[in-house]
Order: sequence, then structure tokens, then C-alpha cells
Amino acid sequence: MVRETRAWIAESVRRFVAARGGNVAIIFALSSLPIVGLIGASVDYSRANATKADLQAALDATALMVSKQAASQSAEQLQTSAESYFNAIFKHPETQGTKITASYSNTGGSSVTVNGETIIPSDFVALIGIPQLHINSSSTVAWGTSRLRVALVLDNTGSMAEDGKMSALKTATKNLLTQLKNAASQDGDVYVSIIPFSKDVNVGAANYNANWIDWDDWEAANGSWQNTSSCNGSRSRRGKSRCNNTQTWVPANHNTWNGCVTDRDQNYDQNVTAPNPADADLGSNVASTLFPAEQYSSCPVAMMGLNYNWTAMKNLVDSMQPNGNTNQPIGLAWGWQSLVGGGPLTAPAMDPNYQYNQIIILLSDGLNTQDRWYSAQTPVDNRMYQTGNGSGTCANIKAAGITIYTIQVNTGGDPTSTLLRNCATDTGKFFELKSSNQIVTAFNTIGTNLAQLRVAK
Repeated sequence: MVRETRAWIAESVRRFVAARGGNVAIIFALSSLPIVGLIGASVDYSRANATKADLQAALDATALMVSKQAASQSAEQLQTSAESYFNAIFKHPETQGTKITASYSNTGGSSVTVNGETIIPSDFVALIGIPQLHINSSSTVAWGTSRLRVALVLDNTGSMAEDGKMSALKTATKNLLTQLKNAASQDGDVYVSIIPFSKDVNVGAANYNANWIDWDDWEAANGSWQNTSSCNGSRSRRGKSRCNNTQTWVPANHNTWNGCVTDRDQNYDQNVTAPNPADADLGSNVASTLFPAEQYSSCPVAMMGLNYNWTAMKNLVDSMQPNGNTNQPIGLAWGWQSLVGGGPLTAPAMDPNYQYNQIIILLSDGLNTQDRWYSAQTPVDNRMYQTGNGSGTCANIKAAGITIYTIQVNTGGDPTSTLLRNCATDTGKFFELKSSNQIVTAFNTIGTNLAQLRVAK
């Protein structure tokens, strides 16, 4: 275009010089010069706009690339990285004085800003005193204004031993942990808890001296009768006899407890009310906020509260073993508990400079079979979500602004779990899987969604 315009101008000048008529020459000069100037200026500015578009694209790509390591680099390292990426992308040898500057900020989240400028010599507007055109632009990538807290509620019941489900769950969970780790720019951007469940959950046997445990039923079931010369007719808080004629029931030492707890008293089993140690002295007809100890023979491995010790979490996943009956409500309740803290779990304080997305991912391979009170599916389901009135743990969690993903691993031809489907925040967050290897795919899909949720451009 530049060559053709120059040729046109040259021909116009030749005709102007060759013209013999005075009027023709004057008219031609007066009419041609504005046209020549406008066409020449349009060519220069067209080149400038194309260069600016390429500059912007190079700055965008550079900002995205350097943002991955910006939090861990010095200012000098960040600048060097930015220049290296930019120079590999921006290919305009005709420009002059091209330079960029990169800066990182962690105020109110994290961001990288890359500013760039360059100069292109002008061909035509130089004739009117503008020898060069200055171009500048900027690109900012912001992230970390959103932080993630994710509770993984994982079925460890006996049926998970079938069809390779437990092996697939371990692989999928460790892959998901890697995705979540990579979504964090710095420690604390992403916290994860892991809640293995069967009929009970394991809060850790080392907590046997904790004041948030209700020992009443455990002491009534674990111990031995010992001969005594007198019997005072003592009873447990719930009215169970600890005396039998000339023998007295002596509870076992609490340090023999295996760490399992069962469902809290209704309706504390459906919420995250903080346990109150004073409830240990309540009468048997009053609901307690404490967590009831139980020596469940199929106790799963101990849960882990919110943390970012990725190695420790993967080791926990490797230690999971399938055993016991299915009680999804208790797993879900403790997933929620892990996000707010309470009992053995601590939820780190939230920084007001960030927005927090709280997520529960509940995976189970079967239908509910047993909880503290029932050995039938429907009443157990109703503690978690009651279809008729939409009440239960699921509804309470969603009302608290927490997003729920649910996954049914249905390799045995069970009916689709309407419970898990209704419990999910929306139908797009319910997954029904027909094979074990789909667990890996489902977790990868969820992990990708969560990583995108945290990183915003």
C-alpha cells in the first residue's frame, strides 16, 4: 500500500510539473495536496493500528505467562522473564525504542501489569512535521481475589472394594489435589479438607481427652462388669443401667477409643452448631451438641481438616480402605463442619481482601444403609434431604452459600440417586458414573472448573 501510494504521489507531481495551463496547475495543486495528505496519513495510521494490535496481543500473552511465577520472583526476575516472553512474541523490526515494564502487586489479591511502548517512523505525516508515531498499551492479569476452600467427602464403605472403585478414587483424588495445588499462587489461596466416611467418621483417637465428645453411649457399650460389695443403681445419662445386682459396670479407659463418632443428636446432625462442653451435664431427654463417640468396628481412616499440606493429604488418600455401611449424611455434615471449624477441626480466618468460594464434593457408590438411628434407606435419606419440604443437611448447606457437587458411582445398576441429584447445587453439579474409571474424568472436570473459578483475568 505504501509503495502504491508513493507511486500515485509521484505521478501526481509529474503531471503537476508537466501542466502548461496556469489555471490547471493551480487547481490541480490545490485539489491534490489535501487528498495526498489524507491518503498518506491513513496509510501511516493504518500501520500504527496494526502494530498496536500486535503490541497488545504480545503484552496480553506476556502477562499471562509471567503471572504463573510472579509471586515467587523478585522484581528483577519478573522483568527479565517478561522481556524474554515479549521479545519472543513481538516481531516488528521496523519499530524503534520498544520497551516494556512488568510489575507485581498482592494488594487485594494478586496481579501482574505489563506496560509496553514502541515507535514507528512515519512515511507521509512526516511531511507535516510528524516524523514518528508513538504507540503504547498495557495488560493486567489479576488473580487471587477469589480463594477456594474445598471439602472432599469420600465414601470408604465396603462396596468401594468392588469394580476397582477405591483404586480409581485414590487416583482421581490425588490428581484433583494436584490441580488444586497448581491453582494456588501462594500458600492459603486454596485449602482442602478430606472426610472419609462409612457409617461413622473418624475424628482421631488422639482426641480422647477433648471436651467436645459425648462419651455416654460409648461408656455404656465399652467396659466390663466388675464384682462389688454394693450396687448403687447408677445409670448413664440416657438411662442405661451401669449396675447389675452385685456387679458394677466399669467403662473402658477412653484411650482405648478408636476415634469414631456417630451422628449428633437430632437436629444438630443437620447443622454446624459449635459443640458446647456444658452439654455433657444435660439430662437424657435434651439434645446435645457434642459428638457421640462410638467404637465402630469399620471405622474409616481419620479425617483431615482444612490445610495445604498436599503431600500429607495424598498420603491420607493412599491409606483409605473400604469397609462398613453407608451414611452419606454424616460425611456431608462433617464436610460442612470442616469449612467452618468445630470439634477437632479449625477453619482459618478469612481475609476480608478476598472473596471465598466454599465447595463440598461428595462421592458415594451406593444408597444409604445405616446411621445412628436407622437401618433403612429412606429415614437415613431424610436426615440429609427430605423431598417433601426440601429440608435437611443439603438444604442447610446451600442456604449457607456453599456449593455442593455430588457424584454417584453406579457400577452395580442401582437406581439413579435422586437424593444426590437433589442435594447438588444444580443438576450440572451432579454426576452419575457407570464405571470406575469415570471417577478420574469427573474429578478432573470438577478440578478444572474450580481452578477457573479461582483464577480470574
